[in-house]
Amino acid sequence: MLDSTGNFPARFRTRVATAGAVFSICVLATSAAWPQAAPSLGIQSPAQQSIPDRPQPAPQQNEPAPPSPPENPGLINELGKLWDKSKSMLPTIKSPQEAIEDLNARTKDAGEGLSRLTKPSLMVTGRMACPVSSNGAPDCKAAADKLCQSKGHTEGKSLDTDAAEKCSAKVYLPGRKREPGDCRTENYVTRALCQ
Repeated sequence: MLDSTGNFPARFRTRVATAGAVFSICVLATSAAWPQAAPSLGIQSPAQQSIPDRPQPAPQQNEPAPPSPPENPGLINELGKLWDKSKSMLPTIKSPQEAIEDLNARTKDAGEGLSRLTKPSLMVTGRMACPVSSNGAPDCKAAADKLCQSKGHTEGKSLDTDAAEKCSAKVYLPGRKREPGDCRTENYVTRALCQ
């Protein structure tokens, strides 16, 4: 089975032949509808011929030049006008080789753009503490970056976190009541997606 590029010249020839046949039929069908004006070859009808006995007056210098003959309104002239207009309206047709090269260039550009979007990622596991930011919330992005950097990558995004309560030793003394500042919650990144 031929691929689409091997079929292109055959389809193009078929379309050109069909278009030529349609154009020929249109020309033959409309030739009787639009009569051509008879070209003036210098032959005049007997009514237009001048009588040699009468002298013709000499043209005056003030008279404007006679108007140019009207444009021939026949079928061939109209088809010529249509052809001239259509050439400016139609896009230029590329050769099959140019079309394939253009398609290859577009495909290559799209592939490069896609590869820039999807960098290879790797999931790593470990345990990195999230530092506390200025507003008191844990900054797990920084912990994910540190976890990925410890494995040889540049940056990361946290996938899993873990939290643990860390208390001072005073809490475990028998008979002592627990106070609000004795324990704090620490967050950890346990899995990260590294790039």
